[in-house]
Amino acid sequence: MERIAWNQYFMAQSHLLSFRSTCTRLTVGATIVRDKRIIAGGYNGSIAGGVHCIDEGCYVIDNHCVRTIHAEMNALLQCAKFGVPTENAEMYVTHFPCLQCCKAIIQAGIKTVYYANDYKNHPYAIELFEQAGVRVEQVFFHPQSLDGLSQQKRDFVQMLLTILQESGLEDNHLIALQEQADMLFTRK
Repeated sequence: MERIAWNQYFMAQSHLLSFRSTCTRLTVGATIVRDKRIIAGGYNGSIAGGVHCIDEGCYVIDNHCVRTIHAEMNALLQCAKFGVPTENAEMYVTHFPCLQCCKAIIQAGIKTVYYANDYKNHPYAIELFEQAGVRVEQVFFHPQSLDGLSQQKRDFVQMLLTILQESGLEDNHLIALQEQADMLFTRK
């Protein structure tokens, strides 16, 4: 069995954290790592004990939900709360950090930011990361990459579709089934 690469492992943790998000606009997860050890994790959501977007809706001002604390900030604040140093650590985030999170990441001494998805990549955030010497790298991640049987599942579905085609299923039904299968295996 082939072992999962470190970048994929830590990015998977961030994606798992994003499932705890309480914001309805975008679910984000962040993992802070030092010396190949997870030191903190965060997801975007309301303050502890506060009203959540999933319950009350987003509180939007100037096109930003002000109720939500971003995943990156939550992970950094977790380190601050428990006295865990972030100097020279790495951060894995499901989405490119916003400008405010970029500033906090730099100030916290994070040396590398890995992100899975582009999301309103602000040119000034990119500039600030460069000025501060923070390395930024996109890590392509798909949850199905963790499924060791993914290819066998694809092959099985293709075989079933071929059998249906050979049995005379109408083309429009076959096309619809193929589209559903494609969505299943390509969903981000």
